[in-house]
Order: sequence, then structure tokens, then C-alpha cells
Amino acid sequence: MLKYRTGIKNLPTYDVVERDWNIKLNANECNMNLPPVVEERVMSGLSRLAFNRYPNTETESLAEQLAGAFHVQRGNILLANGSSEILEKMFFCFGGRNHKVVYPRPSFSMYKIYADLSNSISVPFDLDEEYRLNAGKFVETVNTNKAHLAVVCAPNNPTGTHIPLEDIEYIAQNISCAFVVDEAYIEFDKKSATEIQHKYPHMIVARTFSKAYGLAGARVGYMIADKKITEMTGKVFMPYHLNILSAVTADIVYQMRHEYEPRIAMMIAERERMALQLKQMEGIKIYPSATNFILMKYDKAAALNEYLINIGIGVRSFGNAPGLENCIRISAGLREENDTFMKIVKEFVENHTEE
Repeated sequence: MLKYRTGIKNLPTYDVVERDWNIKLNANECNMNLPPVVEERVMSGLSRLAFNRYPNTETESLAEQLAGAFHVQRGNILLANGSSEILEKMFFCFGGRNHKVVYPRPSFSMYKIYADLSNSISVPFDLDEEYRLNAGKFVETVNTNKAHLAVVCAPNNPTGTHIPLEDIEYIAQNISCAFVVDEAYIEFDKKSATEIQHKYPHMIVARTFSKAYGLAGARVGYMIADKKITEMTGKVFMPYHLNILSAVTADIVYQMRHEYEPRIAMMIAERERMALQLKQMEGIKIYPSATNFILMKYDKAAALNEYLINIGIGVRSFGNAPGLENCIRISAGLREENDTFMKIVKEFVENHTEE
């Protein structure tokens, strides 16, 4: 009989299986593929690759470019397969047996899974009813528990909540353990912890190309941290862990990131337009968002989600998840997709108002 490691059986599965949606608004992806001028450069760059060689200069080029953009040294940058891999490795490096990890709830669902995988003790910190983070109480929780790792998602997923930079700095000033700021959606918020990171050597910023830059399929992320941290945590990564195709693609995309500025502005505008229209519908509550998605609460969320599934529209329903009861997360799609979605929701709400 096969004997698996204790605890694996009880781990939840992160469901990544998708169906062929007519409108897909469920994964916080960029709603457009590469800009044509960027795609042309990427295809040209990929055509010149030596596929028979391990990644080397390609990953170095990307890391050096990121270091220059953030005014840090090459040794302060560590590349990964999405920011998810960065986060996983942080839990492995700073977590472990009898090590406590503090993170917000509700937030990115993988934090709990990473804690379990690393045999760490989870200490979820509950956000308030409006999904705001109380920085003072968060600090108190970290210090009281003598945590080895603290994580915040800024802005927060799945609530969309903006966390003021002043609160991030307050936390950094008042805890001494490793402090990870997960900035997967920062391009939609603009106030980054990288502005103050030089003052706090225990702060680690994790970022991704998956959201604003539309490279979810390439899986590229990176972290910015003190050189001592990148050197130590780099030991838990596999050799050549970032493939050459992803590295070259991300390098070109970041060189041409100005091409994405109009797209990011458009996604923000669509997010705000959707929020304004949805909050006018009876029984729907919309929470402020600083991301490329919005979170809505509706007492008939389960029925609405089922209806949307039946007509081929994918959104993220949270069912009875703690703190997210009756909540649905909607990514900002293309304008015509958003219009169709809002029209259908409006009709559903009107037809179920008196039930």
C-alpha cells in the first residue's frame, strides 16, 4: 500500500479546471492578449532561442532589467513561476514545525494551503466587516504569536481592498519577523511597498506578470528583497526553474510596459463603471476595489451563480467560505462582455426581487 505524507489527504484542491465559457470573468486575468506590437517583438525574440540550452542569459536579462527599474542591485531580485511560487517558497523558508504564520482572512486562499504544506501553524487574522485591515491589531497578533512570517495581500484578493501604504509601513516598523507584501494587483493601485522597502530589510515584495501584463499563461513572477533573503531563499528553488520562453517573453513585455498603460487604465475604468451600475441594483452591495475585479454581495448569490453557469458566464462564487458568504467576484472583462454580464444580472435581480 502506498503511504503518502501525513496531512496531504486533507489538503483542499485548488480547482484550475475550466470550461469553455462564453464570457470568462472568474480568474482576474487581463481581458486582452498581448498588444500587437509587443506580440511581434515576443515572437521575434522566441524565434532566436536556443531551445537545447538551459536558461541563463535570458533570466539574467530579465532580473537585471527589474533591478534597474526598482533601483536595486541584481542580488535583490529573485525570479519565479508566478508570484505564487514566491509565496510558496516564503512559507517553506520561514514556516515549518511550530513556526506561526499570520495572514489576513479572507485573502488569497493559497496562504492556508502553503502553511499546511510547510507544516506551519496558521494564524489567520480576520478583516473587519468592510474587509479592511486593522494594522495595529495585525501587528499585535504577529507579535503576540511570536510569528516567523507575516503576509498581507495589497491590494487584497478576493476583496479588492486597498491597504494604505502608511499601514504597510506601520506593520513593517513594528514587527521583526519576515514580512511579505503580496502585490499581485499593484499596477491597478499604484502605491507600492517598494517605495519604502529600502528602510525595512525584513520586507519582501512579491509581484507577478499574470495580471496587468497578461502573462498568466507564461507564469512569471519575481520578488524584491534584501540580498541576504534572496540568497537564502534561493536555495529552495530548483535549478533553472524559470523556463527560457517565459523569461524572454517577460523581459520583452517589461521593456515595453508603456504599451500596457492604456490597457490598465481601461481595466480600471471598466471596474469603476461596473461597480457603479451594479451597486444601483436592489440587494447588491459592491465593495471598493483597487484591483482589476470587484466583489459583490447578494443574498441570492448561489442562485445567480448557477444561472450564470447555465448560460456560459464564469464568475467566482465563494459559497459559504468564511467571511465571503453570498459573495461573487467578477473580473473586469471587455466592455461588451461587461455590458452583457450586467444586463443579465439586472434582469435576474428584477425577476427575483419579490421572492
